[in-house]
Amino acid sequence: MSKIVSALGGNALGKNPTEQLLLLENVAKIIVNLVKEGNKIVLTHGNGPQVGQILLAMEYSSNGEAKTPSMPFAECGSMSQGYIGYQLQQCIQDELERQNIVKNCATLITQVQVDPSDSAFQNPTKPIGMFYSKEEAIKIENEKGYQFVEDSGRGYRRVVPSPKPIDIIEKNIIRQLVDNDNIVIAVGGGGIPVIKTNKIELLEGVEAVIDKDRSAALLAKEIDADILLILTTVDKVYLNYNTDKQVALDTITVDEAEKYISDGHFAKGSMLPKVEACIDFVRDSLDKIAIISSLEKANEAINGKTGTVIKRRK
Repeated sequence: MSKIVSALGGNALGKNPTEQLLLLENVAKIIVNLVKEGNKIVLTHGNGPQVGQILLAMEYSSNGEAKTPSMPFAECGSMSQGYIGYQLQQCIQDELERQNIVKNCATLITQVQVDPSDSAFQNPTKPIGMFYSKEEAIKIENEKGYQFVEDSGRGYRRVVPSPKPIDIIEKNIIRQLVDNDNIVIAVGGGGIPVIKTNKIELLEGVEAVIDKDRSAALLAKEIDADILLILTTVDKVYLNYNTDKQVALDTITVDEAEKYISDGHFAKGSMLPKVEACIDFVRDSLDKIAIISSLEKANEAINGKTGTVIKRRK
């Protein structure tokens, strides 16, 4: 039996709540199968597309005739945690019922502390929301002061700061829930980014999106998980990806992973943060492992049949 923190990408959740609910039925089957094997599960997820949609809807309504009050970015992030978590836990609860498994599943709205002096606040890089044409992006930049970047040949997307997580505010509650054999959905979208202000360290939300894989790695360390499982669109990590020299990686050490990073094998907006998160989790432990694999092959990856395993050393 293992305690597993599993990170699910936001792009795997569909383009709207209806599509998302259908996709999550399959996610639920995979998670419940891991539970059936005796594992304790904390599930995290991305929210880049979803929080962008919520923010856009809020801005549209506040600028229209209804004049709905505008909603701060951190609150939009909490909304995405709520509705994604609601659908996830509903699908998991339904699947538990189908398989006659008596177990609780709950979503925990989670805040993640960041450093206000993090250089990311001066260099926004995290894409969120919809894709726009270059002309549309320029118009919105001029109207609202947002920053846009071209994203993988698919169009232009707004970018916001992506500071590093330094603490999971609700880590103790998460640990208690999972240690008591509950399925926990937490740190959605990398967590709601907060800073601590003044001498009594009050919490305050900030406009940013934390990389969900980095937050998952930090959570895995703080609750003493055995495995960090990052679920993506490929079954393994590859060198020279999408070329005729492509090579699949089965098991690699931290030193090997860092060498591959320095050689430029992993894309910044894709595999690089996943590999870096795995390194963060296993660097200080000889017995913990991180695995990167596809959602569809999560069970096979946990049982050593596929996926890329990252360890401190062989």
